[in-house]
Amino acid sequence: MNTAKPVIEVSNVRKRYGSTIAVADVSFEVKDGEIFGLIGPNGAGKTTTMECVEGLRTPDGGSIKVLGLDPFRDSYQLRDRIGIQLQEAQLQKRIKVWEAVYLWSSLYRKQKSDGDLLLAQLGLADKRDARFMTLSGGQKQRLFIALALITDPEIVFLDELTTGLDPQSRRAIWDRVRDIRERGKTVLMTTHLMEEAERLCDRVAIIDHGKIIDIDSPERLVNRHCLERTVDLATEDEAAETVFRSMPQVTNVARNNGRLTIRGNGEDLVTNVIRCLSDNRIRVTDFRTILPNLEDVFIKVTGHSIRD
Repeated sequence: MNTAKPVIEVSNVRKRYGSTIAVADVSFEVKDGEIFGLIGPNGAGKTTTMECVEGLRTPDGGSIKVLGLDPFRDSYQLRDRIGIQLQEAQLQKRIKVWEAVYLWSSLYRKQKSDGDLLLAQLGLADKRDARFMTLSGGQKQRLFIALALITDPEIVFLDELTTGLDPQSRRAIWDRVRDIRERGKTVLMTTHLMEEAERLCDRVAIIDHGKIIDIDSPERLVNRHCLERTVDLATEDEAAETVFRSMPQVTNVARNNGRLTIRGNGEDLVTNVIRCLSDNRIRVTDFRTILPNLEDVFIKVTGHSIRD
């Protein structure tokens, strides 16, 4: 468990646009050195919440502290201590990569990171002289990460960082986010991609319709809300179905074309199925486990799919 002090404190934040409630009542803490994710579908209130924390929007109510400072009243003191990657970021089409890095460096009073070193670490050294308009989607996102890191910030904000990228580019970006944490930074990110949250985040807050439903590590959220486990195996043993139905934690056994699908509750279901196979000398030719994930949790706690 991360016992580090919180570096972001959000309490009862609300934000409305006319009759539309974007953020209803949001509270959470982000601890020093962790990757914390706000997860939910598009329109859930993730970006609005993050922009309030960054000081880019003024909430209608509640309080926010970032590194002990108010992001609105103390924005000047906070500016050099945070790095921001915006969801809808763009640069001049003809600006060169090195020009963008040096321009960003000139905007800050703080000691800057070595721009060329950052480009090398992010796999952009060979694109130093390339114009922004010639970069691929993944390369543009890596450049925006470089710009967010140029002041060697204590906290980095990443908003829907890999939306629209191909799987290879997405995984490359994930490696860069892990690198940020390895450098001792704190990351607050938003995503509607549940696999991304599972791969990267130490803790996540599930947000839907402007409200936080639950907060915890992905693993603990799965264990708390989705107890069911599934084992799918192939066997020709006619007695196997009866044997598995007799297990106390098994809720359903289905047979189809020589395969058995065994569903039950508890983290130890898979272990007990394996033990049952051994005790009863049941021969199997294929064995697969199907475990719940964050998307299953989201459906369970909100009643709808992340894509609805």
